[in-house]
Amino acid sequence: MVVVDSMLKGEGTEDGVQINAVDFFYAAMPEVTLDADGSQDALLVRVRSDSGLEGWGECEASPLVSIAAFVTPRSHGVCQPVASSVLGETIEQPADIARLSANLRRNSMDLLQAAHTWSGVEMALWDLLGKHHGLPVWQLLGYEQNRSKQPYASLLFGATPEETYKRGNDAVAAGYTAVKFGWGGFGGGALEADRDQLHAARDGIGGAQLMVDAGQIWDDDVDAASLRIPLLEESGVLWLEEPFSPYDYRAHAELARRSPNVSLAGGEASHNPEMAKNLIRFGGVRFVQIDTGRVGGIGASKEVADFAAAEGVTYVNHSFTSHLALAASLHAFAGQASSALCEFPLALSPLARAVTTVALEPDAERRVSAPGGPGLGVSVDLAGVGQYLRDVEIRVGGELLTAMAV
Repeated sequence: MVVVDSMLKGEGTEDGVQINAVDFFYAAMPEVTLDADGSQDALLVRVRSDSGLEGWGECEASPLVSIAAFVTPRSHGVCQPVASSVLGETIEQPADIARLSANLRRNSMDLLQAAHTWSGVEMALWDLLGKHHGLPVWQLLGYEQNRSKQPYASLLFGATPEETYKRGNDAVAAGYTAVKFGWGGFGGGALEADRDQLHAARDGIGGAQLMVDAGQIWDDDVDAASLRIPLLEESGVLWLEEPFSPYDYRAHAELARRSPNVSLAGGEASHNPEMAKNLIRFGGVRFVQIDTGRVGGIGASKEVADFAAAEGVTYVNHSFTSHLALAASLHAFAGQASSALCEFPLALSPLARAVTTVALEPDAERRVSAPGGPGLGVSVDLAGVGQYLRDVEIRVGGELLTAMAV
């Protein structure tokens, strides 16, 4: 556990809670492979307050880099550690979390991995605030109703079409009516190989909704991506996700013009709301997918969800780690009627499954909702994740900045 205690003397209020410490828990599978599976390690964040309450969050980025961004010595006035915008502060209302987020943007700018570290801390602050007020986060966000979502099974393409078929068939047998396949070499080889994978996916899921994640495979090559559009159309694919680098709005816009029947989706790589908004403004995406653990937390996700709704674009969560992160992502758009799809990772590592005491599961109608308990509504199982925790020390010039003792 990495423990960072407040040495500040910030003044609390009678109704608020003061942030006294932020603890990081780095966990990893015994072997981390090259598979595009973000559930192989985790960085959990615990915020502790003067009231005895605590909140939990999760960062979706390189764990050790994220820890370093919290404790690193300041470089200069606008390159300060994330800790300088958090410790000793008091939160009472959602506006206080927004205030801390604005302070962070000013104090750290884009000069360190601040947004990714802040995302996990910010989640934990919402969890803490919800527990303080006895309310679920979705209600603190101003939603009057917690609307259920249609979960889609999020899977990787198999090494062979036969494996892809089986994965899709198993997902449908488990009750999922929408399935997304991604990565696994799709788009990087021959067209015939991609056609075989798409046919296997379609045959495996039957009439269920089908989506494809290209994992930025074509960088900025619009022509290479365009060659796959007829294949996607013949397999009835709803969207093509992340065909290009997330910053290349020109390539996205050009492919969108060439693909009237298969929508483009993207946004998971956004580490601030404006990046996601620009994919909508200039990239022609019809589905914007936001990772609450990367974009700046729940408040930033809600900002994108509101913008997308105003632009007629469907907001979708991006979640491929633990059910702590999944719960946080659901709160951000819980009240939106126009956004009814939810990414639901099926092939999680044992580590990711161990993070929470209870897993979120679709209900009898195969729908999933944000938890209704105070805060995020899920509990972290430190005992369950204990076998995966790793020791960490960060030193500069012999000075111990932080230590994690398991």
